[in-house]
Parts: sequence; structure tokens; C-alpha cells
Amino acid sequence: MSGDSDLIKLYSGRILELAAGIPHLGRLDDPQATVKKRSPLCGSTVTVDVVLADGRIAAFGQDVKACALGQAAASVVGSAIIGRSPNELDAARDALRAVLKEDGPTPAAPFDGFEVLRPAAAFKNRHASIMLSIEAAAEAAHQAETASERA
Repeated sequence: MSGDSDLIKLYSGRILELAAGIPHLGRLDDPQATVKKRSPLCGSTVTVDVVLADGRIAAFGQDVKACALGQAAASVVGSAIIGRSPNELDAARDALRAVLKEDGPTPAAPFDGFEVLRPAAAFKNRHASIMLSIEAAAEAAHQAETASERA
């Protein structure tokens, strides 16, 4: 029974608030790059669209079909992503992974909102869903960067 009550506690009010208010929800009409990620364990999917200007995210859209934890993570990404470089997204992705897998330090601002997901570290089956949005965003940002360099 402890496992069930721990899982119920995990879905805190703050996580549910984040999940209910995901910024930049929806797809962009003319993205420079699009990446879709899927968690094979739970079936959650996130598709992100990005546009870069001067090496930074200028426009972002995301279609999120995930559990509340995946939605909360997407909310943090959506709140923080505009103006970030691909390398900043890599750092946020790596920091979130470290929080979940190694009890690493809270990610640096503006991605410090990932701290709310720290209790999910105990639920390894949720990690992939939590990582989807930031992984897709980082990959899309690098694809857009490469496309810009070729243009």
C-alpha cells in the first residue's frame, strides 16, 4: 500500500497545476525543425516544433500526449524555452536526467522548475515520459541550428 500512497503524493497540486497549463501548446505553422519522441514504456508522446533566430529559440510549439508528470515537465520546458540556445537545452536535459537518476542538483534557472519532479526519481517507469519534452526540444534545436548553418 505504501507504493500506492507514494504515487498519489507524487501527483502534487503543483504538478497538476503545471500539467493543466502547458505554455506553447500546439504546433507551429512553419517550423525549422520538428521532433517527435515516444516513451515505449507508457506510450506517451511529445512532438515539438522550433524556430531559431540568432542561435536561440524564437518560436516553440508542442503537442503533448503524456501523463501528468510528462505534462508538468512539458510545462516547465514551455515556460523556459524562448530565448535559450541549443546548448542550454542540452544542459537542462542533462540536469533533469541527473535529478531523476542520481539525485543531482536542481537544474539552473530558468529550468529550475524541474525541481517539482524530483519525487518522481523513485518511479523509474515515469522517467521516460518526464524526459520527452526536453529531449525533443534539444534535438529539434540542434536540427534547426544545423539547417540554419547550411542556409
